[in-house]
Parts: sequence; structure tokens; C-alpha cells
Amino acid sequence: MGSRLTARDIVQMKKKGKKISMLTAYDYAFARIVDQAGIDIILVGDSASMVMMGYKDTRFITLGEMITFCKSVSRGVERAMVVGDMPFMSYQSSREDAVKNAGLLVKKGMVDAVKLEGGEEMADKVRAIVNAGIPVMGHIGLTPQSAAMTRGYRLTAKTAEEGLKLVRDAESLQEAGAFAIVLEYVTSEVAEQITRQLDIPTIGIGSGPSCDGQVLVLHDLLGLYENSPPFSKRYIDLMPQVRAAIEKYRQEVIEGVFPGEEHTRHMEPGELKEFLDRLERRRSG
Repeated sequence: MGSRLTARDIVQMKKKGKKISMLTAYDYAFARIVDQAGIDIILVGDSASMVMMGYKDTRFITLGEMITFCKSVSRGVERAMVVGDMPFMSYQSSREDAVKNAGLLVKKGMVDAVKLEGGEEMADKVRAIVNAGIPVMGHIGLTPQSAAMTRGYRLTAKTAEEGLKLVRDAESLQEAGAFAIVLEYVTSEVAEQITRQLDIPTIGIGSGPSCDGQVLVLHDLLGLYENSPPFSKRYIDLMPQVRAAIEKYRQEVIEGVFPGEEHTRHMEPGELKEFLDRLERRRSG
């Protein structure tokens, strides 16, 4: 494993005016590809709940399942910083739970940092985790873990009051020690002001071009998930291509085309003769 980017490196990128690229991954194979493509931060998102496990939202994935995804990704990454999402109810109840479970994501999941949702109300948890020596990425705006039960999956900071609330949330997270903050589905004007005001980077998803970086869900980018949000961008539509390849494989198996001679290995003639002779003697008696 090579030298990965650190929280300090990510903060320095903002200071140098360098845009930060972030993408999700959930397994070893895709993590290697994403890392080799030069992405700065790989997020093992609780979006695995939907794209990998088939749940309707992020609330249902467990800490144990997140640890499995995290360590699978971590083993495939050399350069990128690996951030693990803290799943629903792994940090909300107390500072003690937050520190303990963040520690498990680092120790067992092998991540470099953790991410949790919430603003001012979560600042004490962020501070406690940071004081334990674990870098924390914040997440405000649309917070999927609670959205399904509260306000729904809608654009945030459409009013002045909502915008000022997000500014306070961002300030609280920075003061608590977060090294970066994800802004999800925030009006671009508010995202721009938060980005200007903070010393730490903002990572946008559906929040306009002014953030210090951007993040997407890998399966949305690749066209492998049918329920992508409206603010996502599909860079390639792999689903029909993958389906066509599988259908072709099935047909070749049915027709006896696969495996062909180029996929087949044979015994040496002498070994084959001895094998057949001995097999015949065995059968005959």
C-alpha cells in the first residue's frame, strides 16, 4: 500500500486553489480503478445500502456491513484518501457511541477518515471523534439518513432562513474540527457563500460549481443504477452494455461456442495415453 492523501493534503488543495475530486466505491475491484484514475478521495458511502444491497434508502445498512465494504475498498487503494460513512444510528445517540464506532471504521474498515451527517446538532460528536485522533468530514444540506423521515429529498437553502442555518451549520462543523464538508443538494448561491467563508474545503453534490470539489455515486456516473438523483451526471450508460455481454455469453454457452479452443487446455499426448490406459484398466477390473 502506497502513501495515501491525508486530511491535511485535502485542506492544502483548497488553499492552493486546486479542485478536489471525490467518488464512491464499495469493493476492491472498482476501488482500484477509481484510485488509478487519480481520484483524490474515495468515499465508501452508505449509498451502498441502495446500490449494493437493494434497500430503498440509506437507513438500513449496518455498521458491520459498512466495515466490510470499507475494508474491501481500502485494500484496493494506494493514493486516494478513503473516507467511510458512519451509518444511521452509529453516532447520533452519544459522543461515546460516535467515538467508538468511528474507531471501528478506522481499525476494522481501514479507512483514513469518517463522514457523518448533521450540522450544529452534531458538532459535539465531530469534536469528540476529532479529539480521538480520527479525521472527520461533515455533511449538510440534504442529509439522506434523516430526509426520508423528515423533510424529504428536496433542494435545501431555498430561503434566506435556510441559507443562514446552513452557514451556521458549516461554521459549527469547522469549529469542531472537521477537515471538509459535503454540501448535498444546496442552492448554488448558498454553497458559494459557504465555500468562500470556510477555511476547509466544501465538496458539492448537486450544489453548483463553486464548491472546492465534487462527489458523485460511482453507479450513477457509470449508468449502473436506475434511480439516480436529478443532480447526478451519467458519463457512460453501462447497464445495457453489461446486459448485452451477459446475454451473448448465455447464448454462446447454449450454442456450444464458449468455451472455444483458445480457452481450453490439454494434456500432453503421452500423459493422455497413460491416463486413458490406466482408466480403462480401472474400469475393467
